[in-house]
Amino acid sequence: MELDFDIKMTTSALYDYNMHHTYTSFSGVIATFAGIILLAGYSRDLSNIALLIAGIVILLYSPVTLFTRSKKNILLNPAFKNPLHYHLNDEGVTVSQGDDAMTVEWKDMYKAYSTNQSIIIATGKKNAWIFPKRELGESRVELIEMICTHMDPEKVKIKQ
Repeated sequence: MELDFDIKMTTSALYDYNMHHTYTSFSGVIATFAGIILLAGYSRDLSNIALLIAGIVILLYSPVTLFTRSKKNILLNPAFKNPLHYHLNDEGVTVSQGDDAMTVEWKDMYKAYSTNQSIIIATGKKNAWIFPKRELGESRVELIEMICTHMDPEKVKIKQ
């Protein structure tokens, strides 16, 4: 089985990945919890405006920063200027752009998961290939089948 498709990275897809990555990490959960605690403290003592301001800043800082960073990366990173071509087969995944190509074998994939907007194959703790569902079109089902066929089921957390 082989599958080929092209992906043009967008700010929206990169932002979705960054939000998921941040808010499923320990620090993202702690920051959210701290913001909620501060807002709850304000609701008990409405005269302490500092709690309200601190809670709002903590809760809004990450989403705003992640969006800004995603937009900047899309605009400035040469890898995002043109579509990336992906070729999947029984050996692994090859991603190419122009004359540059890189192949990662299925056994070396870290994990695969989905968000509302994307299917993601993590090639390491901080590196991933992002496949926006709307760009995949009909290839989405085939991509999921290939991932589920070639990766350890413990590493796959994809929701249809």
